[in-house]
Amino acid sequence: MKAVFRILLWASISGGIGGGISSCRPDPIDNLTPEESQVFITNHDRSVNFANYRTFSLPDSVVEVVNDQQRVSMAGMEPQFLDRLAQELTSRGYQRVSRNANPDLGVAVLRINNSYLGVTSMPYSPYYLDYWGYGGLGGLGGYGYGYGYPSYYSFYEVSDTYWMIQLVDLRNPNRTDQKLNVIWQAQIRGSGIFDETSVNSILSNVFQQSAYLRTNQ
Repeated sequence: MKAVFRILLWASISGGIGGGISSCRPDPIDNLTPEESQVFITNHDRSVNFANYRTFSLPDSVVEVVNDQQRVSMAGMEPQFLDRLAQELTSRGYQRVSRNANPDLGVAVLRINNSYLGVTSMPYSPYYLDYWGYGGLGGLGGYGYGYGYPSYYSFYEVSDTYWMIQLVDLRNPNRTDQKLNVIWQAQIRGSGIFDETSVNSILSNVFQQSAYLRTNQ
């Protein structure tokens, strides 16, 4: 799939660039508001003419992905998110229909919440032989002993939480491979993206940078 990526970072952090940043100046990234931290990533198939599609089907639930395990969710602000998403598509000229009405597009909304546990090795440095007065690299206490030690490890956890929206081409299935093609995808990342008060703004930003996503009205 030929794809084009657009990334929009709503952050005003350019004030110190090129102007000689002092080492004692606060890191501007630490002072970002939730809105300024939000990142919107859209990706679409450039061979597709989105004006050729007319209808879409949007389920009344979200797919929650937790460490690659999936389940259907309809909690918290998710209904509001789905309603606003439907409004955005309708405003672009697409008509929402039921799944049984042979829609042109299928819409999938995923709430990703993955946590990964990592490990890093922390080797023991021979420098500490000198530190304890045992002759550095010359051996332990002058007896010619080498220095052996077990490996030590440090553990860390990384959390990755974001929204993903996909438009699937239902009108032109790949019958050879028995697959449906994703022709548009958006990721929403940053702080506050799961707050009810942010739903309108984050979806507006996503569609603002997807101007090609509309019918011939």
